[in-house]
Amino acid sequence: MSELFTPWQQRAYDQSIAALDAGRLGHGLLICGPAGLGKRAVAMRMAAHVLGQGASPAAASRNAQLIAAGTHPDLQLVSFIPNKSGDKLRTEIVIEQVREISQKLALTPQYGVAQVVVVDPADAINRSACNALLKTLEEPAPGRYLWLISADPARLPATVRSRCQGLEFKLPPREEALAWLQSRGHGDAVARDALDAARGHPGMADQWLQGEGMTLRRQVASELGQLAAGRLGCVELAQRWTADAHAEMRLRHAADLALAQASAGGLTDPARLHKLAAWFDAANRTRDLLRTTIRADLAIVELLLAWCAANQSQAKGNNR
Repeated sequence: MSELFTPWQQRAYDQSIAALDAGRLGHGLLICGPAGLGKRAVAMRMAAHVLGQGASPAAASRNAQLIAAGTHPDLQLVSFIPNKSGDKLRTEIVIEQVREISQKLALTPQYGVAQVVVVDPADAINRSACNALLKTLEEPAPGRYLWLISADPARLPATVRSRCQGLEFKLPPREEALAWLQSRGHGDAVARDALDAARGHPGMADQWLQGEGMTLRRQVASELGQLAAGRLGCVELAQRWTADAHAEMRLRHAADLALAQASAGGLTDPARLHKLAAWFDAANRTRDLLRTTIRADLAIVELLLAWCAANQSQAKGNNR
């Protein structure tokens, strides 16, 4: 539990702990904001604070060790569980898990302080499970905390959202994000480039700089240009994009690049602006399809054909 917080994590933590210590933090809490900003890390540190209130130094040390090991009896983290065959994880949080939450929070804390249940990602709770969750939210017991973490809270029913206090994570100011990226060892120029590409998201920019994200982005830009110019085929490119585990990241970069092109040329070519904006939406829908059983290469071929159509007039203009 000693990992240093980013400035934005520290702000969120300080805000929540001040509310908790003042008695203003209720039973249900919705911790929301873009993925990759450290919402779960803050929730787990908050849990350590709640479960350690009034504890002796020895008990506080024991709590920290149990939380780090994931074995604290008064802290439950609910996420995806294996499917019935056990060969992969479910894509939803199901009603059986929510019933276990209710049963857990009905018990007396084993260490006599409090109980905390953290659900991440809460927007993956299916409809029947959400209905079961309402009863737990509506009938809070003292010293029981149910914290929902979500990058897409709009997917949760309004009845669930309305019964939770909110702790919202927001993208930090640009200069703060740049300073943090530089503290992570990234140079100023590459940090700015990555932060722009990530639309101000420092966690994503750092991840891309640590891995292949920015290299992949440049590659996607080149390939889309070749495709529009007729030097690369849709089927060949679709197979290339789905040959490894980076198909979703490629589609994210492709969508962003389309949006950038639309913004740059929208005033001079309104028709192309409309086509690129529609393609941006289609690329994001295709990203969602990758999480289903649909054949990824066929879905991406269809998307790339639409890219060629959207850029047809541009290609003709360049050939004149």
